Amino acid sequence: MATDQKAGGSSPPGRAIVVFMCRETEFMKEALALAGMAKAQGEVPVGAVVVFENRVIGKGYNKRESTNLPTSHAEVEAIVEASECLGSWRLEDCELYVTLEPCIMCSGVIIQSRIKRLIFGARDPKAGAVRSLYSLLEDSRLNHQVEIVEGILADESSALLSGFFREIREKQRKLKEMSACSDS
Repeated sequence: MATDQKAGGSSPPGRAIVVFMCRETEFMKEALALAGMAKAQGEVPVGAVVVFENRVIGKGYNKRESTNLPTSHAEVEAIVEASECLGSWRLEDCELYVTLEPCIMCSGVIIQSRIKRLIFGARDPKAGAVRSLYSLLEDSRLNHQVEIVEGILADESSALLSGFFREIREKQRKLKEMSACSDS
């Protein structure tokens, strides 16, 4: 979605898109690092950063297991921190980078905080409310719509999530085998 206008209009054709994509990739790498922190703590590996004027003002990763709060999603954590940083719930000139397509709850928080632009990595076919199951952020019936960019480092985001759930299934399988052995 980058244009020469966003880059000031003075760059050669196509140059603005490349610069914009590099910036998006760098911020998504920060979100992926946060997702890695979540994984290290036994949380579903999703990370998010809120960017204002090319600097990160809010960071978050999933913490539902450690906080026992259903609202402790990466996006909510990052948006709360960004709101505290700016001293306002209105994040109109902010972008949110998140490794996984936001759910219904997080999409609601994105709309309510007036995030300007969402950049996400992997789609979520089971709970995605941006493109996979719903299109909440582009619904013209709502009072705010969000520009959406998807697929930035999607393979890396998907691999992190797939690996996490594969490890869980493997642990569960081993526990089941051990239980069956002890019952014999």
